[in-house]
Amino acid sequence: MDDVALVNALKAGNTNAFRFLVDKYRNLVWHMVLRMTNRQEDAEDLCQEVFIRVFNQIGKFRGESKLSTWIGSIAYNACVDHVRKSKREVLSDASSLGPVNMAASDVSPLLNNIDRNSMKKLVHQIIEKMPMQYRTVVTLFHLEEFSYKEIEEITGMPEGTVKSYLSRGREIIRQKMTELVPDIQPVLFEA
Repeated sequence: MDDVALVNALKAGNTNAFRFLVDKYRNLVWHMVLRMTNRQEDAEDLCQEVFIRVFNQIGKFRGESKLSTWIGSIAYNACVDHVRKSKREVLSDASSLGPVNMAASDVSPLLNNIDRNSMKKLVHQIIEKMPMQYRTVVTLFHLEEFSYKEIEEITGMPEGTVKSYLSRGREIIRQKMTELVPDIQPVLFEA
């Protein structure tokens, strides 16, 4: 079922269409929510809340963007609301963001046998330690493969800010990878 048919079925009240929507977009919502909250317990509750919001607001979907972008926007806003309410992490401007605190001891089990899966886990750990703005943009761009324009629509950040956060996020990953695995520098970022 394509997104247009799915939205029409949802607007008509088809509960099977809602199950299909959840199955289709479960991974997108889960990745976004988990990356933004960094807590599995919170992520589980927020995923449910996101899909409830999608169901309740489907009548407002006008098709001006892709359905995935619209759902991503709802997930992003639900996470921002949650973070603000819980006060676990303060949203701030880029000038006040500190360094990513990650010691070699945090990843030492991964460094014993460097292979592709270990490197992937290490990169994900670095992303988890980033400030929320960076990990959100990196997740949306690299893991969910949204365009700059779609990330702008999801987050409400200007495209220039998205590009800046993405650039800084990549730099954080590069710096931490080189710091934690010095031998990787020559091969990780070859031209």
